[in-house]
Amino acid sequence: MPPLSGVRILEFDGLGPVTFAGLMLADLGAEVLRLTRTDGAAAFQDVGGAVLHRGRTAVPVDLKSPEDRARVLRLAALADAVIEGFRPGVMERLGLGPDDLAARNGRLVYGRVTGWGQTGPLAHQVGHDINYIGLTGALYAMGEPDRPPRPPLNLVGDYGGGAMMLVVGVLAALVEARTSGRGRVVDAAMTDGAGLLSALFPALAARGLWSDRRGANLLDGGAPFYRCYACRDGRFVAVGALEPRFYAALLSGLEIDPAEAPQHDPAAWPGLHDRFAARFATRDRDDWSAHFAATEACVTPVLTFAEAATHPHNRARGAHVEVGVVQPAPSPHFDGKIAPVTAERPALSLDQALARWA
Repeated sequence: MPPLSGVRILEFDGLGPVTFAGLMLADLGAEVLRLTRTDGAAAFQDVGGAVLHRGRTAVPVDLKSPEDRARVLRLAALADAVIEGFRPGVMERLGLGPDDLAARNGRLVYGRVTGWGQTGPLAHQVGHDINYIGLTGALYAMGEPDRPPRPPLNLVGDYGGGAMMLVVGVLAALVEARTSGRGRVVDAAMTDGAGLLSALFPALAARGLWSDRRGANLLDGGAPFYRCYACRDGRFVAVGALEPRFYAALLSGLEIDPAEAPQHDPAAWPGLHDRFAARFATRDRDDWSAHFAATEACVTPVLTFAEAATHPHNRARGAHVEVGVVQPAPSPHFDGKIAPVTAERPALSLDQALARWA
């Protein structure tokens, strides 16, 4: 059985991190009721909904209706956790805040995820992933040195700093509630989470191993042995030859004399980058992938999303499934097995949801 079998979670439909957190909790086996708007509107529709709403049951709710709010309170009394992503104060004004629900269910874990957090000068400001990670230093470090910082999709703020931290907090609080009988309020802020994900870089800076100059550091594309290169066919390879023996394998594969390519001399990096770029431009991406496949050079193809779904390693791992559309499979695996994936479950009314959990 999945590890969260028997755990009941209410998800208040929203954008970004709360939706992804609901997906993860459902993938782990929790029964997640997704409380949606009664007009049928949702944060993600069509193809997006087919992926991001998988494994959950939609329950339409009018949060402006006293009768529906009363039913939600009854559902919360039967739940193990609630997750929501509204701005601070919204749930309290609806009578659905942590204190309101704790009065009916003292073991309830109340998970909240926002960009800025529940407190602080910016708590009530609007924003999106790019704004939140901009406040952490992480965004400043990304991109080319002569151009503005480039956002890393919405993976660092929404999903890494927000959804993942919310899920970790909710799971930790659920473990505690089983022994203490007392729930917790989990305050997951994308700014906090993205900052935590960046913990390595202040540590490096304290040792003089990281600068604020983009494209001049070990992991930001400044090192010629840790970056992407264009190939003859316009596609790309990723090079991650950090360790000395991996770097030696890279040089061997590129037919470059090690005496002419000192690895840890930053002054030599620009020239080495040009040499490596010129070599990689002489062959197609898949030719280079095959050339380095049996070596320790850490050279791999940079795949599109569509290519990733058909790569032999990903197929062997069952990393993608097709449920309506091809999509990433649940992760991690437990006991060597991949959790089954189901499409969004048939919707229930509030009364049906109450009867199901009663």
